[in-house]
Parts: sequence; C-alpha cells; structure tokens
Amino acid sequence: MLERFEFMTAGRIIFGNGVLRELPNLAKAFGERALVVTGSDAQRAAPVLTLLEDAHIRYHVFSVSGEPTVQTACNGVAHARNFAAQLVVGIGGGGALDAAKAIAALATNQGDPLDYLEIVGKAQPLTNAPLPYIAIPTTAGTGSEATRNAVLTAETQRVKVSLRSPLMLPRIALIDPSLTHSLPPHVTASSGLDALTQLIEPFICRRANPITDALCREGITNAAWALPRAYADGNDAEAREAMAYASLFSGIALANAGLGVVHGFAAPIGGMFGAPHGMICACLLPHGMAANVRALRAQDDAFARDRLMRFEEIALLLDAESPEAEAAVEALHALCARLNVPRLRDLGVPREAFSEIVQKAKVSNSMKANPVALSDFELHAILDSAW
Repeated sequence: MLERFEFMTAGRIIFGNGVLRELPNLAKAFGERALVVTGSDAQRAAPVLTLLEDAHIRYHVFSVSGEPTVQTACNGVAHARNFAAQLVVGIGGGGALDAAKAIAALATNQGDPLDYLEIVGKAQPLTNAPLPYIAIPTTAGTGSEATRNAVLTAETQRVKVSLRSPLMLPRIALIDPSLTHSLPPHVTASSGLDALTQLIEPFICRRANPITDALCREGITNAAWALPRAYADGNDAEAREAMAYASLFSGIALANAGLGVVHGFAAPIGGMFGAPHGMICACLLPHGMAANVRALRAQDDAFARDRLMRFEEIALLLDAESPEAEAAVEALHALCARLNVPRLRDLGVPREAFSEIVQKAKVSNSMKANPVALSDFELHAILDSAW
C-alpha cells in the first residue's frame, strides 16, 4: 500500500527552444511594472529587457552578485516596493532565481525576514501571496524554476537556509534551453552535477513517491548521456536541451520528495566558505552515495534492501559496468573525474572545520530525508574522502 504523498509544481511550465519570445504576453497578464532580477552579468538579461520594452512593460533591474544572502533579498524587496513592481521576472542561474523568488515573497509580507526563515528564524508561514513570479533559468542545474523554496545565506550564522512556502512556486517557469548554450565547461559541470544529485537523492530518499520516481528515472537517463556531451561542446543543442529537461525534473523531484546527505552538507559548507553550491554537490556526490550504500547494506531490512535495489537501477541508468549498487557509485566517481570536479580542499574547506560542518549538516532539512541515518563518524568519513 502506498503511503500518503502530495505533489505540486510551478503553475505553468513552458519548455522549448525559443519560448523566451512568449514572455511579453505572459508578463502582461500580471501587470505592466516588472522587477527583473538577474545575476552579476546583467547582459544575460538583455533579451528579456528588449522583449519587455517592445511590449511597453516598464522594468527595473536588480542584479545579484553570487549566491544570494538574506541582505540581498532585503535589498531587492526595497527595490520592488520603491518601483511599485506588479510582478517579478527572474533570469539567470539558481542564485538569481532564488533571489527573485525570495523578493517576490517578502515584498508582500511585512516583518523581519527571519520571521519566515528556517533553521535560523521562526519559520512562520507566509500570510500573503507573493508577487507573481516568472522564472527563466539560464543554467541547467538547480531546478529553482520548479521549487517552492529560496536558499539564502544567513551571513551572521554562516549557513545557508531556506525561505519556504507552497505559495512561492513560480506562477510560470519559462525554460528555453538555447539560453544555456553560452555556459563555460566548469559551470556546465557544476550545475549539471547539481541536477544529477537532485535526481538521485529524491529517488533514494525516505519520501520518494511514484510521481517523483518517474521524473527521476527520466532525468537520470537524460543527464547520463547529455552532461558529458554538453561539457565537451557547449553548443551541442541536443545535449543542452536534455540537460534543461533533467534540471527541470530535478527541481520538481526535490520539491516533492526531498534530498539527502549531499545537500545536507552543501548548506553549511556554502554558508561557511562561500563555495559555489553546484561544485560542492559535485564534489560530494559519489562520496555521499558510497556512504549510503555501505550504511544500507549494514542495516539489512526491507526498506534498506529496497533502496539498494534503487541504487542498482541507478547503475543501469548511468550505464555502469555492472548492475550493482557499488557500480553506481563507481560510475559517479568516473563521471566526476571526466568533468574535472575538484576536491573539497580546492574549494577552500579546511579539515579543521569538519566537526562544525557535521554538526550543522545533521540539523539541515535535507538530511532528514536521507534514506539512512548516518553517524558522526560516517559523516566525517564522507568529508575526509572528498577532501
């Protein structure tokens, strides 16, 4: 018998090469004053601005440098309110999309942002619907266009936390794979492995359900062949389209099932050392999965055997050398080596910080869905093997 589950995603998903040109009509349905949230390279938003101008939609641009902080969101809210924005358009990577999502939510909800933040705040529910939000990803990685949370760095506490609400799902996810063609190889690798992590962790986690299972299987299948090709040739249109597809599915899956140990570590490491989220996930993915396989074998009950069978399925989807759980881990190691993924030490993470990282990771929301409870020793061992 199936356990209870629920499923939700963006209000409307529009996918395909060239769909960006549909933005003006979509935006007009929400208003004529748009706050456009972009990454540090505002030029990537130029096509969006041209489309809004041609449609006589007034806009104000707010640029986000790097991954957003709580203060970034507060600054963006001030811009949205001063401009009297009627909608928010986010274009960029996961940082820009998360910032836009947070700004849209906080612009209509009064009070201190800490009232609504998890872990470091009160985690109170939003009382008012956010401004209408249109998400336009330019990377194939975070799946933020289909999630109901925004990840922000709480600088004082040195940890990444979420602002989360079902109300925060984008009204429209506009996914044009052609926007990802200009990504450099290292961004393709880090964002793509983030997407793959977000397909594997929901598939093996405690809260997996039949709908997310189907999405994860399809997403892993596409990422397995497309990611190496997109890394080797950024203009490989077929591979870029498949990775945009996999990234979208990863966002839907994580929002409806959960994540695991890799993302449990990513939040404190990113908050403490400012390392890029995607690269942290890439660095930790095979090591975290190896720890899960070992712990599941030691657990040896019906649930553990079921999750090991899922790892065996992952091995097949990744075209591993054999249909065994350990072969899936080896395939991930090989893929990371092929994509030149760095070590934790290369990301500026010192060994002396391991104990603090472990303690922060243990209380993260992502860790709660991991298929098996990992001990402090096992968590330290993951960091050590990735270092």
